[in-house]
Amino acid sequence: MATRDERYDAAHATKAAGRLAEAVAELETVVADHPDFALAYSALAAWCTRLDRHEDAVRHARRVCELEPKDPFSYTALSVACMRGGKITEAEDALARSRAMQGG
Repeated sequence: MATRDERYDAAHATKAAGRLAEAVAELETVVADHPDFALAYSALAAWCTRLDRHEDAVRHARRVCELEPKDPFSYTALSVACMRGGKITEAEDALARSRAMQGG
């Protein structure tokens, strides 16, 4: 059986081949098997945003923040997902948290 990283790489190859929805489906199976795989959730947040699946993007971005609570980029990405999904207050809060972590 392929490792989580091999499966992640395969999903990236699917995305690179222009099959984004299929790549999302592949990564969703990876995180189902590996619920602590922050990198896969991060990709899912970005890819779901591109597919206009904003609720999914926000959910995945929130999970990244749960898994990587000390990473300011996690909160920046959450802010972007929220902004695109119309969750302006949450977007502003996430961006403020990211900036505070960076000392600004």
